[in-house]
Amino acid sequence: MSAVPLLDAATLAAAGRAPPVPFRIASADGELTMRHLLRVLPGKRVVGEAMLNGRPVLAKLFVGRNAERHWRREHEGIAALLARGIPTPALRASAALPAGGYLLLTDFVPDASTLADDWRALPRAAPGEATALAVLRPAYALLGRMHAQGLVQEDLHLGNFLRAGETVQVIDGDSVRALPAAMPLPAKDAQRNLAILLAQLPAAWDASLDALLAPYRAEYPQASSDRSGLLREVARIRDWRLQDYLAKTVRDCSLFAVERNLRCFSAVLRSQALRLHALMDDPDVAMAAGEMLKDGNTCTVVRVAVNGGPVIVKRYNIKDLSHALSRSWRPSRGWHSWREAHRLKFLGISTPAPLAIVEERLGPLRRRAWLVTEFCDGADLAARWRPDALPPSEETSGLLDMVSRMRQAKVSHGDFKATNLIWHDGEIVVIDLDAMVQHRTDEAY
Repeated sequence: MSAVPLLDAATLAAAGRAPPVPFRIASADGELTMRHLLRVLPGKRVVGEAMLNGRPVLAKLFVGRNAERHWRREHEGIAALLARGIPTPALRASAALPAGGYLLLTDFVPDASTLADDWRALPRAAPGEATALAVLRPAYALLGRMHAQGLVQEDLHLGNFLRAGETVQVIDGDSVRALPAAMPLPAKDAQRNLAILLAQLPAAWDASLDALLAPYRAEYPQASSDRSGLLREVARIRDWRLQDYLAKTVRDCSLFAVERNLRCFSAVLRSQALRLHALMDDPDVAMAAGEMLKDGNTCTVVRVAVNGGPVIVKRYNIKDLSHALSRSWRPSRGWHSWREAHRLKFLGISTPAPLAIVEERLGPLRRRAWLVTEFCDGADLAARWRPDALPPSEETSGLLDMVSRMRQAKVSHGDFKATNLIWHDGEIVVIDLDAMVQHRTDEAY
């Protein structure tokens, strides 16, 4: 008997975020062996690289409530893409599983990457730069082809475009909707859908709109010429995406592991949870073993060695009873800095990556907080710039670019000074975000 366990849909639904791999699933076409997980939606869906009858496939297993609805949508979306000539991995099997749940198999594309992977791998590319456009253009061309064929992709992002060599394909049939006939989408519907893809990029890319739209319009000549309307829709979707992302930073989800009880609140990037577990369990012990960088009344900053490299731990202190009472009913400065650091990262403004936040609580009352960020090994501008000499042009350009991005995003720092600006890895990095504010209007900025 095989040592690989044979599971069913109920077991997978109960396995949470970490089903054991490898595992086997019985299907009408034979026994499927899941070898490597690519995505897990706890209690809903398991996606990974699998083998069926000696052939590698991409397997999507739909389990739990609403499994049939999502399986049908995935099947119908892939079928619509294939029927209308949009490149997507071929459908190999789609059926109910004997013991409950549903299975959908497509070709597994080896040595492939998503355009999101390619985008993250780019060096810091300025908006409109040729290398960045080379990554983006295939997505806009394929979206144009989809709109010309009466198809909408409702979950548009670069992760739903798969590149293998020179070929780019559309994936995620669950989010594809089709008009009854293969005819062009109405221009306004197409514009709203296009805005979702454009909104994935930082606002600085709006100046390169024509370069992005050229491959799209080549495939979909019916595209609306309402540039201002398109940009308004892009801005609206960007704002919604930002608010949705900020809400996730304090909610247990695929990106963040969050715990809360009467005595403590903690949030950590799920990818960093194992690495930072001991530090978060007792941050003061970790700080005592670290290198002191600042020891003030209101905050203490320490560099701490952990597996994978050093991190910065900033503890927000309580000075006295009066200070404790004034802070207890408000979000801590650590909470605010955690949220604002994620805002800056989302907006494409450089700041040390926020990794974790821990807050002491007593019921609804908040006490001390610890913020954990990546360590940036640069000097601040106060140390780098001399009063008797012009600063290096690369650094002044970097500062002007950062200020421009902050202005475009209507973000003000609150304590904007040279000691809070670090030159790191060829760019300006902003730190100390306790007093950062995003304004709603240009007039309030």
